[in-house]
Amino acid sequence: MKRRDFMTCIGVGSLVSSLPVKVAASEQNTTAISSVSGDWQTVGTTAELDKTGQLLNEKSPVGSVLVVGTSTSKNLIAVNPTCTHMGCTVEWLSNEKIFLCPCHASEYKLDGKVQNGPATKPLSTYTTKIEGNLVMVRRT
Repeated sequence: MKRRDFMTCIGVGSLVSSLPVKVAASEQNTTAISSVSGDWQTVGTTAELDKTGQLLNEKSPVGSVLVVGTSTSKNLIAVNPTCTHMGCTVEWLSNEKIFLCPCHASEYKLDGKVQNGPATKPLSTYTTKIEGNLVMVRRT
């Protein structure tokens, strides 16, 4: 057997032997994501929210979440803060009551809908609730 043939067999063999592990790992991730889709997920505490009037959790089980308001607000607002134009993280401008993308100046209304482009798709929104001292969201 030539050296080149031997190395090819070793490479293909190791690739094939690792395939079941990669498939199993991807199936577990898919299951975990779909199991939280309708459930309430904690994204922070009321103390964190009340500190600045907003709470950003980029690693929540439902994805990146920006909650705006205070623990005494009747209607908290929660959006995925990832701009639908180029993926930058939008900022909440409380005086103007808009979400603004710092990269290309896309503006979004309180309900996540585009007010000024270049973005054309709205931000994803979440239903919110406060339970005890926890701020919770779920996908809408």
